[in-house]
Amino acid sequence: MSVTHDIDLEKKETSHNEHQEEDLNKWDRQPLKLRGSKLFLLAFSTLGIIYSDIGTSPLYVLNGIWSSSGPAPPAEDVLGGISAIIWTLTILPLVKYVIFALEFETSAGEGGPFALYMSLFPPSPPEEARSLTGFSDTNVTEKKGLKRFKWPLLVWAVFGTAMTLADGVLTPAVSVTSAVGGIAVAKSSVIHSVVPISFAFLLLLFGIQPFGVSKISVVFSPITLIYLLLIGATGIYNITFHPAIFRAFDPSRAVAWFVRTKNYDALAGVLLAITGCEAMFLGQFNKAAIRLSFTTVTYPMLVLAYLGQGARLIHDGDAVIGNLFYLTIPGPTGGGLYWIVWFFALLATVKLTLIAMITGTFSLVHQLVGMGVFPSIRIKHTSILTAGQVYVGSINWLLMIGTVAVVGGFGSSAALTLAYGFAVASVLFVTTTLIALSIPCVKHLPIFLGIVWLIVFGFFDGIFWGASLKKVPHGAWFPLALGGAL
Repeated sequence: MSVTHDIDLEKKETSHNEHQEEDLNKWDRQPLKLRGSKLFLLAFSTLGIIYSDIGTSPLYVLNGIWSSSGPAPPAEDVLGGISAIIWTLTILPLVKYVIFALEFETSAGEGGPFALYMSLFPPSPPEEARSLTGFSDTNVTEKKGLKRFKWPLLVWAVFGTAMTLADGVLTPAVSVTSAVGGIAVAKSSVIHSVVPISFAFLLLLFGIQPFGVSKISVVFSPITLIYLLLIGATGIYNITFHPAIFRAFDPSRAVAWFVRTKNYDALAGVLLAITGCEAMFLGQFNKAAIRLSFTTVTYPMLVLAYLGQGARLIHDGDAVIGNLFYLTIPGPTGGGLYWIVWFFALLATVKLTLIAMITGTFSLVHQLVGMGVFPSIRIKHTSILTAGQVYVGSINWLLMIGTVAVVGGFGSSAALTLAYGFAVASVLFVTTTLIALSIPCVKHLPIFLGIVWLIVFGFFDGIFWGASLKKVPHGAWFPLALGGAL
């Protein structure tokens, strides 16, 4: 009888321990791995969600470098500018984020500045779990001497997160007004109606956010694919006007452009080509899907679009400088193809920008709440496959109010681009520094590799941050003030 009783107690204790071990799984969750057709479908879904401003940047990047009200630049300057854009797209979104940064997402598949901080200083398991597993408060990062930098790094990570949230307000404002502005190019009589029309689209897109990322992507991914294929095909056609534009693949052209013109401010315009790339690292999709969609569709189509715009700018000069996206669409301005491209550009811009940055903001707030550094608010999970796909109603409506206020306050895409970019450059630099620490402390790789990472990508991030800093008196004060308040 006593033996039986002891066996029952042992079984109960074993069962209790197994349940406790199951509870620990949340401290070491593994992202879902997909292959074959499921991976292809998930990669297709990324087109409708994460390629926000990086996909719609061709609408305003070249006019951010060369003003629409100024003269057309000489051919060598155009070649240098296009070269700078192509190599910026290659070095930062492709190499830094798609190839490397995605490897530093958390075990739950989350990314971004705060997720990197969480990897460096993971939260301790509950007291029961600590006694069960023998968990020690002295974790790997603390053994390596990072403990003394915990609070400065927390402030640094929160600063990067705040800049990302500020970018979530500016990104919709810039891209929507740029897309709607295409109407004014063909119909100058509606130039004063651009802001009210932008308001209508903003209200619509914020209104559909409660449906969740998965349902929205089903509707919008085909639109994004058509849009990207359209700008790629337009780029191929425009390249025929000046095939020598392919010399832009020579990086020395970009270097020579800056050496010759000494126009450091132009880097702030080049930076606009990669705004929104942080959305790829916010944990809404797995890394295989992002890599597949970016390398096979987004990146090549963007490169073709910029090459085509550069070729037409060299060939047509002052005839297209007024709006280098809409005035380089093949055929007559206001013709059939013009309105087809405008329609898909508008849909892609409105939904890409809003969905990517808003859902990215939701993911960041989710991380902050989980770490206990943000007030507890209602969070709705919208996917059973990806933990990062959430909806936060209060944040959605606050973003809507902020974005509408920004569009009304700045009034035009030209004014908004002066404010745009600073937040992006700040997030780029924060991410680089945190990954440099994660290389030896989380991945357990030689510290030499972390130093190399910091030197190489810190250099590129630093020059862009310096260029955007010069824009503070002209409008970049807004994201700095908003990020500081957050």
